[in-house]
Amino acid sequence: MSFCMTPTPDRLQDRYPSRISDRPALLPRLDPVLYRSSESGQVASGQGSAGPLIAAQQKRYEREGFLLLPDFFSAEEIAACTQELDRLCQSEEVKRRQEAIVEPAGDDLRSLFAVHRISPFFKAVAADERLVQIAEQLLESPVYIHQSRINLKPGFTGKEFYWHSDFETWHVEDGMPHMRAVSFSLLLTPNFEYNGPLMLVPGSHTRFAACVGQTPENHYQVSLRRQEYGVPAPELLTQLVAEGGIETCTGAAGTLVVFDCNTMHGSASNISPLPRSNLFLVYNSLENRLQAPYCGLPPRPEYIATREQCEVVVPQTVEYSSP
Repeated sequence: MSFCMTPTPDRLQDRYPSRISDRPALLPRLDPVLYRSSESGQVASGQGSAGPLIAAQQKRYEREGFLLLPDFFSAEEIAACTQELDRLCQSEEVKRRQEAIVEPAGDDLRSLFAVHRISPFFKAVAADERLVQIAEQLLESPVYIHQSRINLKPGFTGKEFYWHSDFETWHVEDGMPHMRAVSFSLLLTPNFEYNGPLMLVPGSHTRFAACVGQTPENHYQVSLRRQEYGVPAPELLTQLVAEGGIETCTGAAGTLVVFDCNTMHGSASNISPLPRSNLFLVYNSLENRLQAPYCGLPPRPEYIATREQCEVVVPQTVEYSSP
């Protein structure tokens, strides 16, 4: 088994300091959005890096920080995914696992982490060549799964995920050195404007929102249910939204949302009768493996942030028969 953590970084070399000051700040992004092997590093008109995404999609991703791809998975493929999801949600054994996170009030399943390790079916989904090749194209690198989970919002009781940049947490609490990771959210149920869909702030990925407060030990035990640290200050959010607005990622089941690791996002509570379930996969560049956490605390568990099991994801053609 390989071990992917490198020695503790010098805080003086931390390019994205956060949770060390009592004043929030918007810092410049020091990493590319699109990683390219060309000398200029620029996408020429009508051209782009080789891969599934055309040049216009790459430019939109670079400008906005995300892409919304309708009908990415077929109805038959989503049916197979939801059948496996139902099996996992109905399993008492699964609910007792440490990877299972329940709602702050009640015992409804909120998230199931490391789903690609718990479920062979979702492990195959994570290796689907349509997904992996996009990640490889955007990051210009072989990739591994940094994090996977199912996010669930049952009707009436599904609580919000407050505004945040994933990279801020992954950098501070996990030691991810650079913004060279990409998140995929596959809609397993219809996401309407009223059942807590993902909301993104266009253009917010171009700056780093440094947060206030000092990270408590074992913060993940609370933050996965309700986050209090690593939350951007209201004045920073107000500025980012004033500049970029908010885009709500609604769509039919099978829609795919691809977003940069530093794009500001969140979702409201689901007070509708209609449940909302999304598969969340994070692909990280093999050249961006985790260091020691920048907060100086012990690393979060492997099921939240992959350190040891950094196997390269080999793109595969997946047959979506029912599990």
